[in-house]
Amino acid sequence: IQIFTHTNTRTRTSKPYHQTNTNTNAIHSVPAFVSNYVESLAEATGFDSETINYTLGLFACYPLGIIMNMLPYGKIKHVFSFLLGAFLLQFTIGKQWIHQMITSLICYAMFVILPPKLSKTVVPIFLMTYVTLGHLHRMYINYLGYDLDFTGPQMVITIKVYAMAYNLYDGHLLSHGKEDRAAKKCAPWAIDKVPGIIEYLGYTFSFATILAGPAYEYKTYANACDGSLLYDSNGKPKGKIPSQIWPTLRALLVSIVTMGLFVVGTGKFPLLDPSDPQNATPVVLTEEFLARPWIRRYLYQWVALFFIRQKYYFAWKNAEGANNIWYAGFEGFDDEGKVKGWDAASNVRIVEFETAPNVKTLSAMWNMKTANWLSRYVYFRTGGSLVATYGLSAFWHGFYPGYYMFFLSVPILTFCERIGRKKLTPLFATSGSKWSPWGIVTMLSTSFVVEYMVAAFQLLSYDWAVANWKSHLFFGHILCVVFYFGVSNLPTPKKKEV
Repeated sequence: IQIFTHTNTRTRTSKPYHQTNTNTNAIHSVPAFVSNYVESLAEATGFDSETINYTLGLFACYPLGIIMNMLPYGKIKHVFSFLLGAFLLQFTIGKQWIHQMITSLICYAMFVILPPKLSKTVVPIFLMTYVTLGHLHRMYINYLGYDLDFTGPQMVITIKVYAMAYNLYDGHLLSHGKEDRAAKKCAPWAIDKVPGIIEYLGYTFSFATILAGPAYEYKTYANACDGSLLYDSNGKPKGKIPSQIWPTLRALLVSIVTMGLFVVGTGKFPLLDPSDPQNATPVVLTEEFLARPWIRRYLYQWVALFFIRQKYYFAWKNAEGANNIWYAGFEGFDDEGKVKGWDAASNVRIVEFETAPNVKTLSAMWNMKTANWLSRYVYFRTGGSLVATYGLSAFWHGFYPGYYMFFLSVPILTFCERIGRKKLTPLFATSGSKWSPWGIVTMLSTSFVVEYMVAAFQLLSYDWAVANWKSHLFFGHILCVVFYFGVSNLPTPKKKEV
């Protein structure tokens, strides 16, 4: 998702030599007519060739998904998944995909050599160190820059292999009958033994997930490739196999609509300066903008951030459809043979996210597979530490100050929600619906404060983020502190007698 995290809808300005495009070989070894087509398309649309490469790579996953669905179950699917994933990386980031190969092979060697108890610690440390160095290098050569490089796909592989380290550890514990609360919670994704190298590379380089995720569990991928998702050991369907056409088209259509909203919306409501987003003062911090009334400035920022989110919706929904084609997004059947759903490759629930009544729901509906990773393999493993969970999330994203300013502010709002749920919800909630009067209040208040805090995530720079919060008189942080201490002193309502 890196290119959509940091791309702009206008042509970029030139950079000094040490900040030149790190992706000049992105389409090296790709047929010349493809390269020429990309360049002409970039000139016609005003986008840079990186963004065009990345977008075409995402849409290419659909015909590839059709082929994947037609292939027989077994190793051929893993080989296809790996080779085409490597091709897409070559097409989008050029020879930099050697980083994904290096980390994948080193981690695989660790899985084979080290016991699960040790590898579940060593592998995550290695992965986080590698992606950390990638982020630091990116910041060093092009601070606040917007070039596509290997760090985006590296973030996806980090989640996959990090999770696999715990999957193997959980499988070891459960197979030996050892008591472990976290392992039991994550039992559905536990792995009994290290997968073969072909299966492993097919998963880590999977063409349908390598560019924008979703980084779902290894078992999700493996079950779709070996047929066990749809058929039992005797080769009989576990239920009536549903058509994948509508789940695929629905996600594709949503992705196209959100792509249009992003292009049009960010053009009309830019957060950064469209002419030079890397160096020029952001639109929301210019003297002309700050001269406007506060309510107009805040509403503009809210709308601008809404349109920025559309790029994530586009990439994730596009990837969801590409996975649904070959049933990787299908959740399977229950014990009665009924269809569970199509959320295995879903990474966002747009309506639920936009109308979330609290941060817990907000986090669960956004970048869902990353949220699962943080929940299962960080939160559960650290005794429920919010600081560790949000801290690692910021660490994984990179080292721009804005990431940490946002992620370390979220726990403050979470603490407020917890105390509010304890002290106020019993008094005002008339029903469990979020569309009740109290539900609407929580929905609006959550959006009101989160949109203030998340601006730092998009602005990246410490100076810009602080200036933005200052322009709003730090109301989000102040309100949270006042709310927490004020509501904490209220008596706890007694539980209603049934």
